[in-house]
Amino acid sequence: MVFTLRRAAARVVLLDRAGRIFLVNAEDPADHRKPPWWEIPGGGIDVGESSEDACRRELLEETGIEDVDMGPCIWLQHVEFDFGGLHFDSHERIHVAWCDGGSYAPRHLEFLEAAAFRGARWWALDELLASSEPVLPTRLREFLPPIVRGDLPAEPIDISPVDLG
Repeated sequence: MVFTLRRAAARVVLLDRAGRIFLVNAEDPADHRKPPWWEIPGGGIDVGESSEDACRRELLEETGIEDVDMGPCIWLQHVEFDFGGLHFDSHERIHVAWCDGGSYAPRHLEFLEAAAFRGARWWALDELLASSEPVLPTRLREFLPPIVRGDLPAEPIDISPVDLG
């Protein structure tokens, strides 16, 4: 029996002033058969915490980048996934934020994150779109171009994975 962690979560599309996106490279420490992937920073929302505050905290913890201009929630997604031997049922609010750049210097990784994170880097949009590397959110490439152009949705868009089964 696998434990299911149901949670509200917040994630961040972190862009620098050149329009590059910051992605963390990760792997599942409990299942090395899964290929590594690149993901936007984020995690669970603490009790009483807003999604914006969770985004700021997660950015600091997972990347070390703290001087950001936090933007609105642009996307929503409901995802279920297995990671670290747990099953996650996650309702996520995804914000956009801008910064002047920065390097990967996490400040407080949880145990599973420390075991999973392999590094991070800035990606130019055209480079990311041309890459076949797995990314999370899975629909990141589909919805990222207008965000990089500064065309933010008036209301958050649901980017939940499309169930083809």
